[in-house]
Amino acid sequence: MIINIFSNFINSDIRTFLAAGIYAALSIGATIHILLHKDDVKSSIGWIALVFLSPFIGTILYIFLGINRVKRKGTRLRKKNVTYEKYFAKNVPKNLSENYRQFITFGYNVYPQNFIFGNSIEPLQNGIEAYPEMIKIIQNAKKEILISSYIFDCDSETDKFLQAFKTAIKNGVAVKVLIDGIGALKFFHRSIEKKLARIKGLEYGIFLPPYIPVTIPFVNLRNHRKIMIIDRETAFFGGMNLSKKNVLIDDQENGILDITFKIKGHVIDQMVEVFEDDWEFATGKKSQSFSKDSFDIEAGTIPARIIPDGPDNESGIIERITHGAINTATKKILIVTPYFLPENNILAALEMATMRGVDVDIIIPDKSDYSFIDRAVESNFLRLVKSGVKIYRT
Repeated sequence: MIINIFSNFINSDIRTFLAAGIYAALSIGATIHILLHKDDVKSSIGWIALVFLSPFIGTILYIFLGINRVKRKGTRLRKKNVTYEKYFAKNVPKNLSENYRQFITFGYNVYPQNFIFGNSIEPLQNGIEAYPEMIKIIQNAKKEILISSYIFDCDSETDKFLQAFKTAIKNGVAVKVLIDGIGALKFFHRSIEKKLARIKGLEYGIFLPPYIPVTIPFVNLRNHRKIMIIDRETAFFGGMNLSKKNVLIDDQENGILDITFKIKGHVIDQMVEVFEDDWEFATGKKSQSFSKDSFDIEAGTIPARIIPDGPDNESGIIERITHGAINTATKKILIVTPYFLPENNILAALEMATMRGVDVDIIIPDKSDYSFIDRAVESNFLRLVKSGVKIYRT
């Protein structure tokens, strides 16, 4: 009996020692990985705290949700045939204000993608304005249609797009559609995929489909782009998905107010590059868009460039560009967004802008689709209003 008690004591001690060892190994290993791979300090502190408070659950959550696994095999290496100084001198109009020219220089140094001048950009509100225009141009396409949409619902409104695809394909047009594996498929509701598959001649891809357990580590890595490019001549981009909800603007419960932009000009080439990289990542196939020999010399007067964002892009690019734009403003800043949750440095920049005499207006929805986000958004209201920022809820 004494031997059994001693044996149980030893076994219990060994189990405790092993558990402590595993606890320490998980905590230290995860912490080292976080410190090496996380750029954001607040994010790092949060993950480290979770790992040490609950090493088993915390480490598992970090492995599945905290690690960036998206490393694109096909990331484009853009060739720089000329120095920026030569490009700037040749292409940037002389009549730009000095602070605008400085912002262009700053933006290029943050992300060395050329500004393209001579574009036209037209805002279109909601599906009521945008969808008929999109469908008309799709039906009149001559060579190629490229579409990427986070949400592509299966409803009466998107059926019109599917019919337009069929018309374009009959006319010899190549059609490629890229949808997100969760945004469009709603995990296991795959109706839109089945409809796309039934259209003969249409190519479609799914960005990280939710196949368990293969893609569970990628569940939080989504493709939120909304891009439509027709013949490299006309493109649409912005916040609008493809859904009947975008035409139900008077429906307080189900309707969505959104905006997209119709663009013409050489900057569409940069948009095509983004689509091609996404397509190759999602399908493993290269998307070789046709070569456009000529455009209208000047589609408009607007300078523009495409700045892609995602887990495989350098962190902080969009934030730094936004920060620079706020600091460049001299008269007015207008922000329209469904989720206003900026970093502290953006909040500080907006406060300082009002101190310089710049009018700062922020328009947000009275109610978004996530109530917990609404409460988080409101936490910054008092600080901003005290500094002179005007906030409007629609």
